[in-house]
Amino acid sequence: MKGLKLSILDLVPVFENRNDTYALEQAVLLARTAELLGYTRYWIAEHHGMPHLACPSPEVLLGHIGARTERIRIGSGALLLPHYSPLKVAESFRLLASLYPGRIDLGLGRAPGGNAHVSMALSGNFLENVRKMPDKLREVAELLQDSYIYEGEPVGARPSPPVQPEVWLLGTNKKSAEYAAEFGMGYVFGQFMSDVDGEEVLRSYRESFVPSTLCSKPKVIVTIGVICAETEDEAMQLANSSATATLFQKELTDGKTEAYSERKLLVGTSRSIKTSLEQMSEMYGVDEFMLVTMVPDYYKRLRSYELLAQELWNS
Repeated sequence: MKGLKLSILDLVPVFENRNDTYALEQAVLLARTAELLGYTRYWIAEHHGMPHLACPSPEVLLGHIGARTERIRIGSGALLLPHYSPLKVAESFRLLASLYPGRIDLGLGRAPGGNAHVSMALSGNFLENVRKMPDKLREVAELLQDSYIYEGEPVGARPSPPVQPEVWLLGTNKKSAEYAAEFGMGYVFGQFMSDVDGEEVLRSYRESFVPSTLCSKPKVIVTIGVICAETEDEAMQLANSSATATLFQKELTDGKTEAYSERKLLVGTSRSIKTSLEQMSEMYGVDEFMLVTMVPDYYKRLRSYELLAQELWNS
């Protein structure tokens, strides 16, 4: 598995009998551990109004985590662009990139990140904001390339970092892949949330990619759920927990659900998961996977990442 890179997507979950502050402390611990283990990136998801997810503002938490780590790339997975002004987004991530040069990733998404009323309270008509997504992506790209014009006047995003943030678009279908290709951005395919054919989505991205100063050639990361344990039985028990099933469950044709979809979630020992990742790497033509481990125990979540890292890089 030489050359394969692994990264982490953290939803910053609040598990039973714990509070938000504890969950945020665990996010810092996970980022610091990921750095020590050799993971490439640590990204934070954005959610609003969800009692069991503790991060509505990735850029704020990234500022704290950047100060507690030294080398690992850190970023948003994703910052939900329909809610925000492109200028404010560019300013926030240029500030992070100035504080932590060469380490910042701006991952963008177009999901609401919460229910309808939370979305309306946050930014008004979400569907109208989603309709503006291509314009907002273009503006973010122009701001990061210092070429943005507003009403005939140049507008810059300060500060100006020594190394620009890497820009990625996250998605689960061909529409998001088309946007990433059109605007010359890296693409992160959310396999853990998608039932579509990932090979076709990634092929369309690569074939349509337009090089930019942000990204000169197609770059792909595949995000997949992973539960790794000492034994297959323990891994299966964790996979069948309610916290895991809610995120990775599979809809059946009769309207019922399975505990999880094997397309979305890899479950097993470090050796079996390593084999699965090797197969996916060949199938998708990618060398980087971003892992989501959602089990209702902070220690076992951390242990899952540790076991896999030991198998991949110390075996």
